[in-house]
Amino acid sequence: MTTTGGAPGKTDRHRGLKIALGVSGSFTALVALVMWFLVSGRITYQLALLMLVAMLGLYVGLGVLFAVYRFIDKLE
Repeated sequence: MTTTGGAPGKTDRHRGLKIALGVSGSFTALVALVMWFLVSGRITYQLALLMLVAMLGLYVGLGVLFAVYRFIDKLE
């Protein structure tokens, strides 16, 4: 994906930045939601901690899987 008149790969870099901002924004929003549930008394401290650790594990695990998939795709 190159743009006419621009440096090659500029669109790819902007697309990657938008994806990274979207993922970090969604993670931040979910953390804020869990914290709001904790502060409002809807969930206990232990449940909030469990939810945060599970969410972090999902984001890191899926990120590793996606990175490996892209690496293998470039090898072929």
